[in-house]
Amino acid sequence: MASAKNLLIKPISSAAATKVVKAIHYSGKVAANSQLHFGAFWNGKLEGAMQFGPSLDKRKTQALVADTKWNSFLELNRMAFSEVLPRNSESRALSVAMRLIKKHYPHIDWIISFSDGTQCGDGTIYRAAGFHLTSIKKNTSIWEAPNGEVSTDLSLRLGQQNKTINKTSVTKGKSITQTGASSMKPFREAGYKPKKGFQLRYVYFLNKDAKERLTVPILPFSAIDEAGAGMYKGERRGK
Repeated sequence: MASAKNLLIKPISSAAATKVVKAIHYSGKVAANSQLHFGAFWNGKLEGAMQFGPSLDKRKTQALVADTKWNSFLELNRMAFSEVLPRNSESRALSVAMRLIKKHYPHIDWIISFSDGTQCGDGTIYRAAGFHLTSIKKNTSIWEAPNGEVSTDLSLRLGQQNKTINKTSVTKGKSITQTGASSMKPFREAGYKPKKGFQLRYVYFLNKDAKERLTVPILPFSAIDEAGAGMYKGERRGK
């Protein structure tokens, strides 16, 4: 009988992880800032990938755990697994990845990840792998364009900033703050809207002492259904 215990989890190249994520992940996109990549092998074939790296909004994220050093936490940027893998493969792979990071990167105290409750799920695999739920909030970061294309607010603003910089000179052009390119106002006016749903934040502690320094409450998992934030494989559940 197929068992997730038979999965082989090991480091892989950025190129190999990118290929898997683009082919399997529901967004079809990779996180360009990912630095650490693990592959999930089944019967000798690469069937899944996990990508870790710094948070995009690193300064804000760092404050979640007091006295966190700049390089002592990572974000699970992307996780994509093939449907051929047996049940519980994701949580099994996460548990192994956590052990490998703790062993080979002892300066990493904790891992953060976000569950997309607007398009994918509410984080079942994180809960099964020992992550702690620390936030449930209505989505404000995943935006949909009039043509249906989905992007994060941060990527949209950065893209607009780059366009502004390319079109203006440092001495003659208006600044990004003057043009409003650092806000979402231009996108709202163009018909972009936040997708309805929730974003959930999870934290895993590799260093037990770091848990004592958490600056926000740990929420009970029951809070997900109470908030109406339940979702599994893109389908709403619960209230």
